[in-house]
Amino acid sequence: MRVLSIDPAIRNTGYAVVEGDQKTARVITYEVIRIPAKLPQSAALAAVRMHLANLIKTHEPDEVAVEGIIYVQSHKTAISMGAARAAALIAAADAGLPVFEYAPSKVKQAVVGNGKADKAQVAFMIRALLGLSETPPHDAADALAIGLAHLQASDPLRSKVLDRRQV
Repeated sequence: MRVLSIDPAIRNTGYAVVEGDQKTARVITYEVIRIPAKLPQSAALAAVRMHLANLIKTHEPDEVAVEGIIYVQSHKTAISMGAARAAALIAAADAGLPVFEYAPSKVKQAVVGNGKADKAQVAFMIRALLGLSETPPHDAADALAIGLAHLQASDPLRSKVLDRRQV
């Protein structure tokens, strides 16, 4: 199975394409979509959607996995994160791909063993688990972690341990 995994944000959306299963995960690509602050929010969202649509055309994933909605203290942050998530969902829906979401704490638990792990811990563990030669940027590491969690959750024996929801 090939999955496009996304850690959505308006200015720094992390993404990864991974394939295989929980034991044989292989990284195809990963990066962070960086959108300049000078672009208005609507243009930034369009850019995120377009970039993800191009990734879908290029890498032909079977499914998409995204980080679920998180609760933050700032309403402004929550709204902008929700908008970026919507841009990702629309790109996947336009391609007819099934989309699954995962709670950030469940992803961290699955990959690091600690649902409250910080970004540096996630990035370090991703590098170790995937045998990467460099530590990925934090947002890309989060996307890689989402991808690994999705591969784990796709295994019928692990599906109940790692709660996922199709959106």
